Amino acid sequence: MEYLAIVLFVIIFILILRGYPVAFTLGGISIAFAYGVSLLAPDVFQMSTFYLLPSRIMGVVNNYVLMAVPLFIFMGIMLEKSGLAQSLLETMAMMFGRVRGGLAISVVIVGALLAASTGIVGATVVTMGLISLPTMLKRGYKTELATGVIASSGTLGQIIPPSIVLVLLADTINSSSRGAASVDVGALFSAALFPGLVLVGLYIIYILIISWIRKEDAPSIPAEEIQEFRGSQFGARVIKVLLLPVLLIVLVLGSIFTGIASPTEASAIGAIGATLLTIIQKKFSLQILKEVGQETAKLTSMVFFILLGATTFTLVFRTLGGDAYLQEIIMSSNLTPLLFLLLVMLVVFIAGFFIDFIEIVFIIVPVVTPVFNAFGMDMLWVGILIALNLQTSFLTPPFGFALFYLKGVAPETVKTSQIYKGIIPFIVIQLFIVSLVVFFPEIIFISK
Repeated sequence: MEYLAIVLFVIIFILILRGYPVAFTLGGISIAFAYGVSLLAPDVFQMSTFYLLPSRIMGVVNNYVLMAVPLFIFMGIMLEKSGLAQSLLETMAMMFGRVRGGLAISVVIVGALLAASTGIVGATVVTMGLISLPTMLKRGYKTELATGVIASSGTLGQIIPPSIVLVLLADTINSSSRGAASVDVGALFSAALFPGLVLVGLYIIYILIISWIRKEDAPSIPAEEIQEFRGSQFGARVIKVLLLPVLLIVLVLGSIFTGIASPTEASAIGAIGATLLTIIQKKFSLQILKEVGQETAKLTSMVFFILLGATTFTLVFRTLGGDAYLQEIIMSSNLTPLLFLLLVMLVVFIAGFFIDFIEIVFIIVPVVTPVFNAFGMDMLWVGILIALNLQTSFLTPPFGFALFYLKGVAPETVKTSQIYKGIIPFIVIQLFIVSLVVFFPEIIFISK
């Protein structure tokens, strides 16, 4: 009767693809399915099993690591409200103004800094789209290059720590491992840092090459405009706009990597630091604080409602023997560990077209983690691959979420086909990084 667990998984997956609310679909369908099974086959599932659910829910609520989620969200939204992104872009553009393609390079660097500040893909893509796309088009940048740079830079929050994706991945892997080696959030952050920085570097190299080959696609900023912007107090502006956010990021990540603070404690540092930066930018007000608090509460509630639904699903799935059944199928099919990994990556990649990363982390990862552990695979490595894979999926036409976010805020003159065409070179770079991590796993330990 173990196949019933697979049936449950398929039903929930189909309903979520059809647009039903994820949290209530996960929890509600799992309970309804379990009730039906308990009536038809009480020896397979007994409703008394749900007596275990309150303790599991309290385990989620009391999870110290997950406290980092609302604090990192608060940090990101506060920095967004401070107007930091616009100030960063203007300053960086003038710093790289004499370099052909300098504005595009500035977008990549600012996108990376916002990724390290927010970790929220949708917010970063929308913010960068609203601020930088009109400026790049006005400066004469080719539409395909401008949209490609913005969409790819906006998704860096998936892999560059402190990433919400990595926090949730670590917690889900640990709760699904059943006594196997756990994955520390700090270790996952450290392992993601080098691939993320390489990705940023390759984006910049591509921009420099394409700007050199096709000069008309990425014109430089006129020298007189740069000189005017760099007038009085340019140094003070750079320190205020650039060095302070970088210092905040270094404090947050440095405290984690050196072991001075846990990710949860570092997220509190980030939240306080972001508030202080907003005050320094003279953008802080009670209204801003209220808006940030409300948006943080909404996003946090969404994450935790989905997590509670996923906890219910996992309880039913495991009680029905789904994880053992899936593991038995995989092992008996003589799939090699690498082949199973590629199969999971394909499923995650396709799922990323239709559902958000939170649903993928809470639905697919708990199901496949026991099999990875049975194969003896390093879950730190697998976690980085899943994060990179999700990032690539979010960029890939025709369903990439980042492309939809960008189209939603782009001027009417920007066509969807131009966005699709512009993102292709960056997808190639993404796939190169994924392949690099697959075949050379040791690179994730360089930054440790």
